[in-house]
Amino acid sequence: MREEVFISTQDLPAPRDEVFAFFSDPANLEALTPPWLRFEVLTPKPLPRGEGALFDYRIRVRGLPLRWRTLIETFVPGEQFVDRQIAGPYALWHHTHRFEDLPPAADLPGGGTRMTDQVRYRLGFGIFGRIVTALWVRRDIERIFEYRRQTLDQRFQAR
Repeated sequence: MREEVFISTQDLPAPRDEVFAFFSDPANLEALTPPWLRFEVLTPKPLPRGEGALFDYRIRVRGLPLRWRTLIETFVPGEQFVDRQIAGPYALWHHTHRFEDLPPAADLPGGGTRMTDQVRYRLGFGIFGRIVTALWVRRDIERIFEYRRQTLDQRFQAR
């Protein structure tokens, strides 16, 4: 089955170090995840940080309870980090988070941060997986990132 790619870019009116700090704190993942997924971090606190950190989660996708384990495989402070699913519902889930400075502009007079998420994913399960991806998975990922976009707009606009 071929690999799918989802890309989302969002400009935020906050300095890059502040945006990166928010995203790289694993405790904030629950706030960025839509309530309909019933996301729960299972990893005991204090949560690890940085390259090599492992996280266990529980989510519900279309009512189906799933466990998910991710590894932070790359961590470059202030610039990017990459999480990769090592156990869970996907045959491939590779999520790159990139952060860039934005120059001052009419809509962002103080500059800000461009945050880009790139998710490479593949469900697996042969023809069944291709059908499920076409019917639901891509749309679910778009909804999740739209929720995230709205949450970030509220969080960083109300500074």
